[in-house]
Amino acid sequence: MSELACEARLNLRHLPDYMDRISDRLQSFEADAEQDGQRLDFRFAFGRASFDMDRLVMRANAADRDGLARIKDLLATAVEVYARDENPEIVWTGDLADETRLAQFREMVVTHVTDLTRHMRRIRLAGEDLTRFAKFGGMHIRMLFPTKQVPDPLWPVLGSNGLPVWPSDDRRPVARVYTIRKLDVDKGFVDVDFLIHPGDSVGSAWAMQAASGMKIGIMGPVGRPVRQASWYLMGADETGLPALARLLETLPAETKGVAFVEIADDAERQPIDNATGIELHWLVRDGVPAGEDGRLADAVRSVAWPQTGSAFGWFAAEAAAAKIVREHWRGSLALGRDETLAAAYWRRGAAGLMAG
Repeated sequence: MSELACEARLNLRHLPDYMDRISDRLQSFEADAEQDGQRLDFRFAFGRASFDMDRLVMRANAADRDGLARIKDLLATAVEVYARDENPEIVWTGDLADETRLAQFREMVVTHVTDLTRHMRRIRLAGEDLTRFAKFGGMHIRMLFPTKQVPDPLWPVLGSNGLPVWPSDDRRPVARVYTIRKLDVDKGFVDVDFLIHPGDSVGSAWAMQAASGMKIGIMGPVGRPVRQASWYLMGADETGLPALARLLETLPAETKGVAFVEIADDAERQPIDNATGIELHWLVRDGVPAGEDGRLADAVRSVAWPQTGSAFGWFAAEAAAAKIVREHWRGSLALGRDETLAAAYWRRGAAGLMAG
């Protein structure tokens, strides 16, 4: 099959003003960038992209449908984010321009429900053609939940801008981001771990009453890839635990480093098949409310950054703790975006998009 190609014209007078931010965002998805005059090219593992700032055109090229859809999504999202004040109108022309099937969407069915601890529930979802979810380095999916208000939602379709088009509010599912704890493409399932807790959490409420045969939508994969390194410093509370556990089970055996996991009490410890040389430490709150114990951020900041070799810092927890760690890595240690990722998975007193 010949390479697929498409392009979109951009009626954006100020495109050069935010091209640096667009470039930085795309490079965080492991793209190599090269500039030649007014042309900026990006090379991903799954395809190529370019911006022609003279003609105000962006282009996407890939060998297959998944790759082309991924690049169109990355480009359109970056433009929508940074050119918001200019109200960008993106219309792709070329290969697959008339498609309405959303490449990143799958309808899934619950097959198994397992309680790992008192507050962590694993739900297995079965679906067709899950190969895409093993691509691109993304560890997360956007889960589309039915609710009491919208028990039978309509699923999104693909818009002409390469991004999802959502139904009206009375048929729209609620979206939250969760980690793929395990993926088996051959057997056609994904495992997702849910933190069960009180409060206004759509995901937790759904997981508490999940049963075999229930349907749900997923989109993905989403999230920045975790950079390959020989040494890692990791930190997570219960919401980031599924992602941290997946990293420990899938990184190369020779990987070294230190990882900290904050949990409510010893009953919340769960078995992790740590296949690496990363040292795992559990931090128990013992009655301190979630989000109010500062030991996780303190523990991460106490570890000296190696002076030689490749290293990466990864942190996923409550927003205040993530901010402390991010400021330490980026400010005090002057580490770049390609060396660290500190994500706020939730915020005290608010229902967030990331949800464990």
